[in-house]
Amino acid sequence: MPKRLLNLFWGLLSLSLFMSVSANDCETDCDISYGISDVEIAANPYPNVETLPINETLLYDRYYQQTTGKLDIFDLPNGNLVGSLDAGFNFVTTINTQDGWSEINPGQWVRSESLTNSMGIVSHFSGVLLPQAELPYPMAWALVNMYPSSQPVSEPDEDNNLIWRYTPLNLYATAEINGEIWYQVGVDQWVHQYHVAKIIPVERPKDVDTNLWVSIDLYEQVVIAYEGVTPVFATLISSGLPRWPTYEGLFYIYFRRTRDNMSGGQVGDDFYFLEEVPWTMFFDEGRALHGAYWHDGFGYRRSHGCVNMSITDAHWLYLWVADEMQSMNSPDKETGPAVFVYSSGEYA
Repeated sequence: MPKRLLNLFWGLLSLSLFMSVSANDCETDCDISYGISDVEIAANPYPNVETLPINETLLYDRYYQQTTGKLDIFDLPNGNLVGSLDAGFNFVTTINTQDGWSEINPGQWVRSESLTNSMGIVSHFSGVLLPQAELPYPMAWALVNMYPSSQPVSEPDEDNNLIWRYTPLNLYATAEINGEIWYQVGVDQWVHQYHVAKIIPVERPKDVDTNLWVSIDLYEQVVIAYEGVTPVFATLISSGLPRWPTYEGLFYIYFRRTRDNMSGGQVGDDFYFLEEVPWTMFFDEGRALHGAYWHDGFGYRRSHGCVNMSITDAHWLYLWVADEMQSMNSPDKETGPAVFVYSSGEYA
């Protein structure tokens, strides 16, 4: 098969210099030089961003436990049955223990054996504060632990250093080959598009009428916060699964609470109950941006329609939106920052 280069160009992408090549008829052994030079990479080895610091006290100010089945609730240890919680994807917060019993709310006790320790899954991921100046290259997070390939469309090269999940990466160049997109993340280091989540700032929609606003990219699973036209913060999220989608459109944060119980679904199918969900910001009926203590899967869809964030990120956003909120308790009024939900691509 003849080897040919169909497209090689330099261009501006996502507010920064980005190189793209295309070789749709090229096989994996094409003799083509991709990417930018070692010198250029050495000048910008890491994304010029500030990662939000982790506050351990904030992460562990509740003792989260998952239920193992149907939960019977008593008024005292060995006391009277006062209620129950159907089996499902359920989490409670324990405030006290006594002789094999756990108190999940004042006057509500359950057998400790019906709960499992869930503190190990609380995420330590956090997003980044973006500089006022444009980033020299687009930034992304690694979504999996991976060895980069030495060239696009080649097997992972274990001579390269292992890139850990959630590592911030510069995307120095892009190559589209046989319909697949690869990004250069270092010297002789390339990763597939599916293995990263890219920050893609968007132009401020004409209907956004608040100074502070948020974009939610359902394809990249990335949230960006803006002040005017300037992106100031970005992070990974987990939005709704196809069965329970997060809807595209323009919304407003209309109500927020530091903690809120959330439940839904059908018993025996997808029932869930989540106690004391932190830093909730409702924007589309019952859908909210909020912290999630029950998983560390950010960058992938997995919710019932809400937009899950790490506790650190949700806390930052909760405080940030306060400047735009006119009232904290007016669910019938659109008083907070605009929320623009869209998709920058389509899932394969």
